[in-house]
Amino acid sequence: MKIINLDSDYKKDYYSDFASWLQDDLNAVNKIILDSLSNSSKLISDLSSHIISSGGKRIRPLLTLASAKLCGYSGSRHINLASVIEFIHTATLLHDDVVDNSKKRRGKDTANYIWGNKSSILVGDFLLSKAFKLLTKDGSLKCIEIISKTSEKISLGEVKQLMSVKNLETSESDYLEIIDFKTAELFSAACQISCEISEIEDKKKKSLREFGKFLGIAFQIIDDTIDYFSSEENSGKEIGNDFKEGKMSLPLILSYKRSDRRERTYLEYILKKGRIINDDFLWAQQLMKKYNIEEDCMSKAKHFSIMAKDSLGTFQNSFEKEKILNLTDFLMFRKS
Repeated sequence: MKIINLDSDYKKDYYSDFASWLQDDLNAVNKIILDSLSNSSKLISDLSSHIISSGGKRIRPLLTLASAKLCGYSGSRHINLASVIEFIHTATLLHDDVVDNSKKRRGKDTANYIWGNKSSILVGDFLLSKAFKLLTKDGSLKCIEIISKTSEKISLGEVKQLMSVKNLETSESDYLEIIDFKTAELFSAACQISCEISEIEDKKKKSLREFGKFLGIAFQIIDDTIDYFSSEENSGKEIGNDFKEGKMSLPLILSYKRSDRRERTYLEYILKKGRIINDDFLWAQQLMKKYNIEEDCMSKAKHFSIMAKDSLGTFQNSFEKEKILNLTDFLMFRKS
């Protein structure tokens, strides 16, 4: 089995290889999504189409499709369930952009910037209802339980994150709990529901559940690091938005922990004043460079990525496992 050589091969587009492998299933997912929205009001249709077609990688539904193949599933229920995952994810993006007052996502104007906050929230709620309608249609009580628990934890994670805004006493463990809830839980659920319809042994179900969790944590650490060290052209988002919103992500937590008294005092001043400007962000970037924050955040993400790959040790080496492991490595080096 050939796994990515991180020193020389990581720039290759393993995502395209992964998505091509699952393209037929992904096309079926897209059809379900479009059909589900076809009879909706113009506002729902336009706003939903705007965010769904905005160029995301569809990592979460692809994990549902890939997990089904890894488990040897041969039916079609995984298509509906992948659609459930995508509807939930899209709804959370709409809500997140309102909370964060974001104006850009994936290089395009956000839905809330175009249609307003009220429309974004209501359409997000509509997509959540569509997700649970599809889930009920599938009929698996275990899948309903998994997704219900996931929705609850995502909401709790968002609340915990909101409560931590501009709180420089937020610890690294607090941060990991927040991203476990708001991001990793959906990654884990995306894998778990394929386990349930595949009826594999409990040991393998646990392995895929943990794989999704650790991958989700690594993914979010990278996402939060990109917000400080990438560019808007590469990421498709407003760089520095997390800092300007006072969001206590890992780069800021580590910076505050390592700063001297003068630097801490200035960070406290920046976050307590009313409006954080671009010069404040540039100062924070320089502080992070001084303390090697980017390198250390990436190292922590790599740690969880390795844990994710190790979680799949209960599965024998196979074509499907190789694809998933290579995707895991590719996500470590993404720029958006």
